[in-house]
Amino acid sequence: MQGTMDEKVERGFMSIKKTNSASVGPWVLLILSTFAICGCSPDLSDDPIPPTAFPDKTLNLNLPQYIALKTKGNSMEFNDLGVRGVIVYCQDPGVYRAYERTCSFRPNDACATVNIDVSQLFMTDPCCGSSFDLNTGNPTGGSAWRPLRIYETLYNGFELTITDEVIE
Repeated sequence: MQGTMDEKVERGFMSIKKTNSASVGPWVLLILSTFAICGCSPDLSDDPIPPTAFPDKTLNLNLPQYIALKTKGNSMEFNDLGVRGVIVYCQDPGVYRAYERTCSFRPNDACATVNIDVSQLFMTDPCCGSSFDLNTGNPTGGSAWRPLRIYETLYNGFELTITDEVIE
């Protein structure tokens, strides 16, 4: 006898309900409890990076502590910005990227922090093994599939300002 999907599910549920728990194999109870547990737990690997607000930070690139940012390929980490800090990268003199240091894969894990690799050629998260391109913030290896969050930067010739406005 044909019936709607709801009717079939109801008949199946009623037949399980009518059976004695001793006659239901232990494997059925194991499967049902597995679905109940797995179906309710969130997949933290797909969570977005938590939003955060921070005051604008302005860097005078003529000061000795920031002068390295005037050179193409150099970067600096600022732990007082973003969720876990911000990496500022000089793509070209006057062209800057500010990346959130929180990894885009499982960002709620305590160790999900991106660093500049010792080679200075890419960023990496030692926690999940993901690597990210310094020019785009896109993942280039590992578990991450989302790019890093990029914050807006404003440059006026000698000062670089990092804002909490997310771009891209």
